[in-house]
Amino acid sequence: MGRRREHDEKTAAALLDAAERIIADHGVDALSLREVARDAATTTRAIYSLFGSKDGLLGALGVRAFNLLQREIEALPASGQPTDDLIEVALIFRRFALEHPALFSIAFHRADPAIWPRFRATAMDALAVLDKRFQPLADADLLGGRSVSEASTQFRALGEGVAWTELRGNPLPPDPERFWRHAFHALITGMAAPTPPRPRRTSRTRGRPAVASPDNQ
Repeated sequence: MGRRREHDEKTAAALLDAAERIIADHGVDALSLREVARDAATTTRAIYSLFGSKDGLLGALGVRAFNLLQREIEALPASGQPTDDLIEVALIFRRFALEHPALFSIAFHRADPAIWPRFRATAMDALAVLDKRFQPLADADLLGGRSVSEASTQFRALGEGVAWTELRGNPLPPDPERFWRHAFHALITGMAAPTPPRPRRTSRTRGRPAVASPDNQ
């Protein structure tokens, strides 16, 4: 028989849970491997054995974040109304951010370029699942000339911004979920309009920034 592994998936899950709690309470910068190990009732040796380093632990949290989002989006049945489905996807993202603020921070808000490569492949898989939700709109020519990738990126940018606004404690009147629904309904239905043409630069404006006239403010 092979030698039994000293640290297994159960230990890894406990360490990830502990790290997520600590980051949610104190932020990424306050993460201590000793505190993580103590909270998970194990040792720092387990962290190095399972994740290799602190960066490895943070990368594993990034993987956890995008795996969670991918599972939730894939579990959402298609209703035949792609706009409504995408609004529900936005609400999945909201729940994710509120229930897992540490994962949101690592995966989106404070995406560290040193950590990002450790969960890049998982992120791409999850974002591909989101892109598929835009394909029916693209097939119906309801993206206003945008590519699926561009529409999906605009969708994510709005989600990240509204989520961070809510996580900072700013009220979203008149009711947070309604705010999300209205914001994403406006975004998605607005995509059906053709994208505006780029303004033509003239010899008078070329080479200097445009300044709003006081008469037009």
